[in-house]
Amino acid sequence: MKKFLLATVALAALGATAPAYGADLGARPYYNKAPAYAAPLYNWTGFYLGGHLGGAFSGSNNFNGLVLSDYSARLLGGVQAGADYQFAPNWVVGAEGQYSWLGKNNLNATFPNGMVYNNNQRAIASITARVGYTWGPGMVYVKGGYAYSDNSDTVTLAGAPVFFTLDKNHSNGYTVGAGVEYMFAPNWSAKAEYQYYDFGSARFVTPVVLAPFGTFHNDEHTLKVGVNYRFNFAGPVAARY
Repeated sequence: MKKFLLATVALAALGATAPAYGADLGARPYYNKAPAYAAPLYNWTGFYLGGHLGGAFSGSNNFNGLVLSDYSARLLGGVQAGADYQFAPNWVVGAEGQYSWLGKNNLNATFPNGMVYNNNQRAIASITARVGYTWGPGMVYVKGGYAYSDNSDTVTLAGAPVFFTLDKNHSNGYTVGAGVEYMFAPNWSAKAEYQYYDFGSARFVTPVVLAPFGTFHNDEHTLKVGVNYRFNFAGPVAARY
């Protein structure tokens, strides 16, 4: 019985000191979990390749009243490649190269002396910078830069070719445009744009009988729709911790 009483007293004393011992250990540390990071649902940063279709419309150009073209409309189709960078966070800057083949277009001017000038513009191309504003899957943009025209010029008299020279090269010029682009699926976007090409004015130097007829202007208004395949596209993602 004595031993039993001693054991009971010892257990009671141990129970009384246990809370104090637990208090000495301190409360369990609390770790404040960092807020979840959610990647943007859409990211325009990356490279892309694509194609386009549309139409080209020449301005009303002439040699002192001799009509060279009168808003001649042609089909066009081509390819484009470029890269974009999204920042701040709704702005996008980028660069694009584009090449468009044109439907056959023989623009003629027949002079009073019987000579005929023909300009067959086979393709137009551009290297442009662009700036856009995005609201997620959509973006509006403006663009501008260098333009190139693949021309095949001839002068004939009674069907026979005549040697000629121009005072300026009307194959190099500038372009400006604007458009809208929309991401309709992961890695895919569609666009529609207007682009103006200006290749300047030129006049004949030889044959000298054509020099008095003045200059002609070479420009194009284009409307295009296209599709791009985008690399490094970040589609909808789950939050990461």
